[in-house]
Amino acid sequence: MKKITITLVIAALAATASILPSSAFAETVVIVSAKNPATRMFSEQAAQFFLGKSTMFTPVDQADGSAIRNEFYKKVTDKDAAQVKAIWSKLVFTGKAQAPKEFKSNAEVKKAVADDPKAIGYIDKSAVDDTVKVILTLQ
Repeated sequence: MKKITITLVIAALAATASILPSSAFAETVVIVSAKNPATRMFSEQAAQFFLGKSTMFTPVDQADGSAIRNEFYKKVTDKDAAQVKAIWSKLVFTGKAQAPKEFKSNAEVKKAVADDPKAIGYIDKSAVDDTVKVILTLQ
């Protein structure tokens, strides 16, 4: 009887895991080009670049509405993607900044960051290779 109960619990957990979005289990990392001298960063520092408060790095964004983008902004800036979009709209309208370029996938973000030593972006940890450097892992 105990084996049947354990088997049913495992089956239920497996079924639940298969219907959850993959980002629920993915680990998001902030990356820079392998050519960039930065080695680590705190969430508060990353937020400065992705909210247009610093121009030391050029932010590269995931696609509007993507799960990784929503999760990233919630964890790093404590704002939802719509709030961040409003901040960038104001900066662009007043001529103080240009909004980050958006890319459709981890691979595109990784390539854009790898090609520009001033760029900073975020991708799923599983997409990291030696063209980029992880400077922050989001919990």
